Amino acid sequence: MQDDGQDARDEVDALVPGWERSELSPSLIATLELSKRVSRIDGLLQQATRAELAELGLTYAEFDVLAALNRVGEPYRLRPSELTRSLLLTSGGTSNVLQRLVRAGYVEREANTGDGRSHWVRLTPEGLALTAKALVGSGRAHTRTMAGVPDEAVREAADALRKILAIIGGRRAR
Repeated sequence: MQDDGQDARDEVDALVPGWERSELSPSLIATLELSKRVSRIDGLLQQATRAELAELGLTYAEFDVLAALNRVGEPYRLRPSELTRSLLLTSGGTSNVLQRLVRAGYVEREANTGDGRSHWVRLTPEGLALTAKALVGSGRAHTRTMAGVPDEAVREAADALRKILAIIGGRRAR
């Protein structure tokens, strides 16, 4: 019989009594539980993925850039500003990652003939090959980390989080 996780407890459950003693509202406690669990799951997935990427000599940020360029398809290119927006990085952070990837030969900058003020960042053939390996490694890390979690539970969680993100995703933090 497979454990469906219904009666499972996790490390976040240990925090709830303290929040209750602080007389936080049930709604706020639920929000804190959600936040802590999302953060913990993200951390576990990133830890496993970073280990796979390290074997390829990549950082997580470098992988993010390569994967973003790969996602757009042929000719595998974006403007740096488009990368910054899609990866939720700062322009300085994007620039630093791009410099490392250019030096490694995985991306190249090319002139934007339609706009002389900007340029394109494009995957090189070496970058495309490395990205394919990194995507396999990332998939392996995600599969290994999520082993034992029913597909339906993952789908339900993803759908619920989409609803939440659609509401709060555009807000600016103060």
